[in-house]
Amino acid sequence: MDYRHIANTVADNLLSYSKDESGWKMCKKTNEVAVFWRPSSEFPGNLYKGEGIINGSPEKVWACLKPVPDGLRVKWDNNVKKFELIQSIDDEVSVCRTVTPSAAMGIISPRDFVDVVLVKRYEDGTITSNATNVSHPGCSPQPGYVRGFNHPCGCFCVPIPGEPSKTQLFSFFQTDLGGYLPRSVVDSFFPSSMTDFYNNLTKAVKSFKEN
Repeated sequence: MDYRHIANTVADNLLSYSKDESGWKMCKKTNEVAVFWRPSSEFPGNLYKGEGIINGSPEKVWACLKPVPDGLRVKWDNNVKKFELIQSIDDEVSVCRTVTPSAAMGIISPRDFVDVVLVKRYEDGTITSNATNVSHPGCSPQPGYVRGFNHPCGCFCVPIPGEPSKTQLFSFFQTDLGGYLPRSVVDSFFPSSMTDFYNNLTKAVKSFKEN
């Protein structure tokens, strides 16, 4: 499997999502984030976009977001219980397994996801994570977890000109949770979990101490 090629395609997809303003409908808004959705072109579900300003430089926000084992992400993100590196492809691309806890008062049981992840930096200083589901011989489905599938998803930490201590954060999620969940549960879960994501990230960045 050509993981690098898959990862590059995901990055192209996410860049197009970030530039395409058509078809988005707002479904939730808080002080930290506005959440939008539109039908996914990848699977029979929705693509969600979060958009907000985080008080912290892109490098500081990225330090809290970056997908690495034993990183800060597992400490503040309630939807990430464990993050495992399955294979490092090169300096920018890796195959990872993410474990999520039960959610929605136990209606959603623990999940795991196997993704190729590309960390890509753009010339304007934007730092991005770009991920999608893949299969890997080193990570078959495991007992106790429903295998879910992330379609092209990720985050964009975008510098704000003239405001070096602030970051515009775009996030994109389109996830098939697997199993047999009512559509209403899935449709209510993602907007709420995304607002929690921004709220908890804002607190994590505020308390972040650079080494």
